[in-house]
Amino acid sequence: MAYTYPYPRPAVTVDILVFDISIKPQKLLLIQRKNPPFENCWALPGGFIEMNETLIESALRELKEETGLVLNQLEQLHTFGDPGRDPRHRTISVAFVGLISAPEPIFAGDDAANASWFSIENLPELAFDHDKIIQQGIDQYL
Repeated sequence: MAYTYPYPRPAVTVDILVFDISIKPQKLLLIQRKNPPFENCWALPGGFIEMNETLIESALRELKEETGLVLNQLEQLHTFGDPGRDPRHRTISVAFVGLISAPEPIFAGDDAANASWFSIENLPELAFDHDKIIQQGIDQYL
């Protein structure tokens, strides 16, 4: 007989902050969401983890799928899990940071309608709680 787990479980996602530190003010890589929720809004690259991946593998995969950017290293920033951060269901996100010291070509892929670099001093309106995640990344890394 299969065991039925009596407690609801949240979904786990990763979000990736990539800062171009070659210029001042620094730039941040964002994607424009293709799908709801927050369709057409700008957001950090990221998405749901796969069951057979580590968190870092998920982050590197999502970054490559959505922006074409391949990085060798990311550092874990923080875990964000306030209730209501995702209107679909309870979602916990592990955020990662990558720093690059030269502009890298990017393109929108997977569920991103667009990908672009933005000055950290002039960010667009953001989906989810990504403004909070970005501010923590700026405070800790720049």
